[in-house]
Amino acid sequence: MTREENKKEKMKSLFVLLSFLYISATTPVTGQLAKAKPLPTVTDGGDKFPTPPDNISRLFFIQRTPNTNTIMYELNDKSGHLDPENPIHVYWIKYAEQGQREELNYIQRKFAYGLIFKPAGVDQYDVRFVSYKKFPLTLMKADDGKYHIFATVEQKQMMLSRIFVKIEGGSFMLPNVVYIELKGTDPSTGREITNRFKP
Repeated sequence: MTREENKKEKMKSLFVLLSFLYISATTPVTGQLAKAKPLPTVTDGGDKFPTPPDNISRLFFIQRTPNTNTIMYELNDKSGHLDPENPIHVYWIKYAEQGQREELNYIQRKFAYGLIFKPAGVDQYDVRFVSYKKFPLTLMKADDGKYHIFATVEQKQMMLSRIFVKIEGGSFMLPNVVYIELKGTDPSTGREITNRFKP
């Protein structure tokens, strides 16, 4: 597989995942309200989305049009140690409703937003989305001594912080994805990296 074919395959993988996330975005209103009032952040194109409250355990989050409900991915540590069976906790902040925090239901956890973990060394895990296992992520400690999620984009490593999907029209089963944007940090320089592509 050539470099260009490999890049297209990874982007296709992410598109399939995020389309599935878009389709399965509704669940009943339950759970606790988010503790902090979110501040708006503006993405390109004028879309306004809330910024989740600061949390030292947060790894990254996913946001997409047409609503502001946000999928959170945080470290699952107990007494200062990661749970080796489930090192990342995934849940909703339902900003489009009452701003409440909700756990994923069974279908969302097993077929859409959930993750699969495999030990890959000391303090390191191979992480895959259950809905598309061909998009690899790595959970490991960086030079700051803290855990981060790493993704490889265009042969460069990124500490992932946000995934955003811009959707305009299309159908419920086949939304028109205008672009997908990955945002993170270069681990060697600390510089913010943004990679936007059309799937």
